[in-house]
Amino acid sequence: MLFHVEMDVRIPHDIAAEKVDALKQAERVHAMELQRAGAWRHLWRVAGRYANISIFDVSGAQELHDMLSSLPLFPFMEIKVTPLCRHPSSIHDDDR
Repeated sequence: MLFHVEMDVRIPHDIAAEKVDALKQAERVHAMELQRAGAWRHLWRVAGRYANISIFDVSGAQELHDMLSSLPLFPFMEIKVTPLCRHPSSIHDDDR
């Protein structure tokens, strides 16, 4: 099942810079693992914001929730999830 996910990151300014750097590095590693596994299908940065728009390909809402909540920056994210289904006029075979 495909999900369109918008993630806005809002890290409080009173967290030590070293901790923020460590969280960002852990986030990067974990995001790359999920991409290599095929679950995090697309990842785009939103210009001018600490935010991204992503497409996840997972079995359902619970798997997506578990995946998102495992992200190191999850406690600092505002997340909007939209389930997707194939459009009948799409010419692409791999968009489910």
